[in-house]
Amino acid sequence: MAYEFKLPDLGEGLTEGEISRWLVEEGQEIAEDAPLVEIATDKTTVEIPSPAGGTVSRILVAEGEVVPVGTVLVVIGGDGAAPEPGDVEQPRVEPAPQQQAARPAGEKVRATPLVRKVAAELGVDLATVSGSGPQGRITEDEVRAAAGGGKPPTEGDHVQLRGVKRQMFEHLTRAHEIPAVTWVEECDFSTVDLKRLVPLVLHAVAESLREFPELNAHVEGGDFVLLDRYDLGVAVQSELGLVVPVVHGADKLSLDELDAEVRRLAEGANAGTLKPEELRGGTFTVTSAGKAAGLFVTPLINHPEVAILGIHRIEERAVVRNGDVVVRRMGNVSVTFDHRVIDGKRAADFGLAVIARLES
Repeated sequence: MAYEFKLPDLGEGLTEGEISRWLVEEGQEIAEDAPLVEIATDKTTVEIPSPAGGTVSRILVAEGEVVPVGTVLVVIGGDGAAPEPGDVEQPRVEPAPQQQAARPAGEKVRATPLVRKVAAELGVDLATVSGSGPQGRITEDEVRAAAGGGKPPTEGDHVQLRGVKRQMFEHLTRAHEIPAVTWVEECDFSTVDLKRLVPLVLHAVAESLREFPELNAHVEGGDFVLLDRYDLGVAVQSELGLVVPVVHGADKLSLDELDAEVRRLAEGANAGTLKPEELRGGTFTVTSAGKAAGLFVTPLINHPEVAILGIHRIEERAVVRNGDVVVRRMGNVSVTFDHRVIDGKRAADFGLAVIARLES
């Protein structure tokens, strides 16, 4: 009996997803709950387990394709017959014949149907390519590198935006629709333990949001919704791209607990193992790029939130204290806010409250 697996509703009002990577091949046996496919949404990349055991009969949607919720992605078991009428079926990508001559005896060539198609188009013998993906799977980049001698993209090349990069493109395009204003002020970080900077900032932000609740809010349609929870997003530049994991209940955590949670989420972001719920529901975002933060940048608001706080480069500067020029460890703090719903004075007062807590 065949099982048709459809793109599930991943929550948060998502209506579509991108097939980021297939973890199986046609003809492969798969056990129930074994890793089946990675789906990229506008928030994260999620690994979906197989809902049934059996032989992967047909892969119906290629990697890189964006399809709506409810689309049949793969047929498990049976004879691989087409889905029932009414289902959305994507063109099948026929895998190229496996070639194993150049590989050690008994070693299988592992590549998805899309990668096999690209290899066939470029004339690349997959048996000569070493895979760096999970279980030695060959990636599309490795095939293209083999075809072009490892040359990077050059002027005139068309590079397809896929996965997290495509999601960033669409998400940040939406962010530019917000009429944002950025307020900036200096902060004296001389007494701040920079090894615990992010948790200290989160603590200061959570406390300050209690005083300025309109910055802890969402814009939903034409409504301005004040929130009674403090779930703070932390922008992380991972190997997969920019992601914003959320520290839920940040106001209830001690500094040590905040520190541990930030480290855990950062490790998960870099490993690509964050769960969907760990990237959902943020009420306010903090961003700090460390040494790459620059003297000053203008962070983009993480829709549907209404503000974001940035910590910029921290360094020793000459400043005036009590009439004397002294060297202090200084950095800029910014608050970018949605001017449709936040007054400039309130945003500035919020920023000053965060700075006062950090300096004390």
